[in-house]
Amino acid sequence: MPLSMVKQGEANTIKRVGGKEETKRFLENLGFVVGGTVTVISGTGGSMIVNVKDSRVAIGRDMASKIIV
Repeated sequence: MPLSMVKQGEANTIKRVGGKEETKRFLENLGFVVGGTVTVISGTGGSMIVNVKDSRVAIGRDMASKIIV
């Protein structure tokens, strides 16, 4: 399921990162790599704050929908 649909506080393993090549590269540079763990901290409006690789990252729901967990 896409990261944008995950409940707050649940740790999930990243299965796939989709989108165009430059989008994949951008997300991988932020730490969203296959096999990595991601936890949703909060999701309000059009953005989400997630914990990935011991860092908090804010991403838009459109980007989060490209990350499959």
